[in-house]
Amino acid sequence: MSQEPPAPGTRIGAFTCDRLLGQGGFAWVYAAHRDDGKSLALKVLKPRYANDPAFESRFRQESAFAAELRHPNIVQIEDVGVDQGLAYFSMELHPGSLRGRLEQTPVLDEPEVVRIAAGVAQALAFAHERNVIHRDIKPDNILLAEDGRPVLTDFGIARAVSGYVAATGFMMTIGTPAYVSPEQAQGRTLDGRSDLYSLGITMYRMVTGEVPFKSPDWFELARMHVEDTPEAPRTRRPELSKRVERIILRLLAKHPDDRYPTALALLEDLGLGPTRRVTSDIPIPGGFKTASDSPPSGEEPEARERWWKVW
Repeated sequence: MSQEPPAPGTRIGAFTCDRLLGQGGFAWVYAAHRDDGKSLALKVLKPRYANDPAFESRFRQESAFAAELRHPNIVQIEDVGVDQGLAYFSMELHPGSLRGRLEQTPVLDEPEVVRIAAGVAQALAFAHERNVIHRDIKPDNILLAEDGRPVLTDFGIARAVSGYVAATGFMMTIGTPAYVSPEQAQGRTLDGRSDLYSLGITMYRMVTGEVPFKSPDWFELARMHVEDTPEAPRTRRPELSKRVERIILRLLAKHPDDRYPTALALLEDLGLGPTRRVTSDIPIPGGFKTASDSPPSGEEPEARERWWKVW
């Protein structure tokens, strides 16, 4: 089967692909429409993974699981299936993403940073209460609804990948190097505080225009997450409030015990309760988990081998 993305006009299940929105390591994402004319986003697993029965099964299983996570700040998955050897799921189509927002405006106003962070924290609080860890919080996975509401996506793939790695020991990418937590970079057991670290990296980028750690070498970048102290955000942006800087630096603590214990605790510091829906009339430009995190059995691998699990 071709490893090239299906061409616009390709029919997959009850959907017709209209245009390719983007792709990651595991899947392509299309703007598509259903037979009844409804527009959706369609995520299609790349054939190299769909042809692995174990991974394809986990992808479908975890996508169905993610469809049960119903929250205003989590993208709603509508249909999961396989057609012509292509595993896919359809979900709500949103007009923008935080990545697209940052490409147009690299540094956001503080109230908008707090609003977006609070929306993501509400999604994480809901998921973490159900023992679901996302594992890949980053601007690409934070969509922006028409009302400006941040909507977190990609729970299904993160969960499928982590489960596949734990079951097989296969070296496969989990997370994005610039956003992984220290414990994730080391291949250690994770809990919800790992997602909070990645949210801290995302907030750091929103307030400064850059991530705190950069290196073209993946192993060096992993080492920086584990060992290096991030430069204080106000060094790069003096007008930033001390309050927001304190929140970000607490999220970026190296040890999970030194971060917020839960997303709910973060919401309290952000000044928003967990049930308040985060919306905004700010115009948004266009663009576009796991319940079980036990590591594979056997001796703990060397640090360099653990990092391979991340990349």
